Amino acid sequence: MKIGIVNDMPMAVEALRRALTQKPGYQVVWVARNGAEAVEQCAKATPDLVLMDLIMPGMDGVETTRRIMAQTPCAILIVTVSVGANASRVFEAMGQGALDAVDTPAWSESTSPLLAKIETVQRLIRDKNGNHAAIEHARRRGLAPYGENLVAMGASAGGPAALSAVLRGLPRDFPAAIVIIQHVDAQFAAGMAEWLALSCMLPVRVAREGEAPAAGVVLLAATNDHLTLKAPGHLGYTAKPVDYPYRPSVDVFFQSACRFWPGTVVGVLLTGMGRDGALGLKALRNKGHYTMAQDQASSAVYGMPKAAARLDAAVDIVALEQIAPKLVNLFAR
Repeated sequence: MKIGIVNDMPMAVEALRRALTQKPGYQVVWVARNGAEAVEQCAKATPDLVLMDLIMPGMDGVETTRRIMAQTPCAILIVTVSVGANASRVFEAMGQGALDAVDTPAWSESTSPLLAKIETVQRLIRDKNGNHAAIEHARRRGLAPYGENLVAMGASAGGPAALSAVLRGLPRDFPAAIVIIQHVDAQFAAGMAEWLALSCMLPVRVAREGEAPAAGVVLLAATNDHLTLKAPGHLGYTAKPVDYPYRPSVDVFFQSACRFWPGTVVGVLLTGMGRDGALGLKALRNKGHYTMAQDQASSAVYGMPKAAARLDAAVDIVALEQIAPKLVNLFAR
């Protein structure tokens, strides 16, 4: 895997180099000391993965991520001195297309968290066609749509900003439950729920084991296990499929909604790397539910919506700014 490092601190760069030497096949192809240099280096030699610092003089990691994803898109992992202290910037960077975040390892600290994140990203990059055998095996026929309303939304890279834009456009009395599956590490889930709540009129919180989705409440998948409907109207977490590269998986939730939700579902697939959610969205459409996928022009990373479009999984391909008005109109009717 070819890796670029963006960091203005020499000691941090050396710590990252030391960590990467522990894994055969990881090659540092360039080091950029600031954001402008990183954009230039990516244009000359786009790596498989960029390890991006957040706090740098001049152009910070959020803006650098935005420019790289707009010009020479590639996988970006935020690596900064304290993810917890910079949570809002982490979500902003993820909104621009970064996949995940991890603390910069110090010389005396274990590099395992960093290497585990890189390994996960590597699996996502390699999963060109999607490993959907476990999902396909789990597919079942469910109940016909009737009754209560559910909006099931999935997102990955670029998702926080897209989700914020959609939720911001929904009224306080929105007549449907909303469940969000965002590819995000469990340690960020609660903070992300709080961050999303600041931008909208609806309550946003993490989903709890056994609870029932309720109209006008936004629930966010909260662990590295998959959030599912385990019975009609009741949420829960499961580790299976264990070897699935996307955790939590949009496909797993969409499939469970198709099987167990005893009412009307609207499936929405937003920006993200890979193919997660495409098969689940297709299953929802085949069941007679309405489905949407974000269009290429408004997606930070046109991977998951593109896979859905190729499967003809979406009834409509929609620009980001049109998704909330369309949801409001759907349930108004």
